[in-house]
Amino acid sequence: MAATLKLILVAAGLLGLGLLGMAVKIWGKKDGEFAGTCASNSPFLNKEGESCAFCGATPDQKCQKEVSEA
Repeated sequence: MAATLKLILVAAGLLGLGLLGMAVKIWGKKDGEFAGTCASNSPFLNKEGESCAFCGATPDQKCQKEVSEA
């Protein structure tokens, strides 16, 4: 029982550290943007060289879509 509780606490702690790391990354970036937001522009995911389904950018271009502020 105690070992299960320790395992759950360690897992929750690691998840918390991961979320904290992402929050710090967003906070530290200008305008809170992640670099390379078009996942389909990744050469590992897009082997055919197709344009992004979200914004239409080709793999050698940056994301063209403006992020709307809510």
